[in-house]
Amino acid sequence: MDFRSSTCKIDHMTTLRWIITMVMVMRTVESMRLDLESGMTKCISDDIKMNYLTVGTYSVVNPNEALHLPDSHKIIVTVGSPKGHTQHQAEKVVSGKFVFTAVEDGDYSTCFIAPVFKPPVKFAVDFEWKSGVEAKDWATIAKRGQINMLEVEVRKLLDVTESIHDEMFLLREREREMQELNRSTNSNMAGLSLFSLLVTFSVAGIQLWHLKSFLERKKLL
Repeated sequence: MDFRSSTCKIDHMTTLRWIITMVMVMRTVESMRLDLESGMTKCISDDIKMNYLTVGTYSVVNPNEALHLPDSHKIIVTVGSPKGHTQHQAEKVVSGKFVFTAVEDGDYSTCFIAPVFKPPVKFAVDFEWKSGVEAKDWATIAKRGQINMLEVEVRKLLDVTESIHDEMFLLREREREMQELNRSTNSNMAGLSLFSLLVTFSVAGIQLWHLKSFLERKKLL
């Protein structure tokens, strides 16, 4: 009885550690600083699953906060879907934010464009991109639902578990597609090999027939 209880406790601890590990793995937060120059474009892409919430914030770094940024530091920001649909667009801005729910799977691209300016100037842009569980405003959810942080963490774990579940199904689907592609490729290669053999034997037969005809005309056979 004690052994079973100990085993059960170990299993629970192992499961909890696995969930915590997966929380760290599944956490999709990209925070970076991009260096730009007048006339330059830099794009960042992220693989986002359908129905996932994604939030991005960006701001041009101001080296002297006492002064306003000049027009040379204003940028154009666009966010596009895998099929080329525009999810967000802002022109001549120094900061901004975009929020949307992905309507399709694939790589979403965020591009920062520094317009041409004479003389060219260099500056940096801080960019943070969240998607999935981390994109949710858990503090607001806790206030609205009047729940404590422990319950918030439990909800996070549930969302992460659901994300892992969806990811597993997606991986299985991709594996099935790869298997179908491999079978199709193998079938095509087998057909091509057979066709190559037929062509090779046909050419060899024609060459033998031509050689025999030549020798017979020369009365060597």
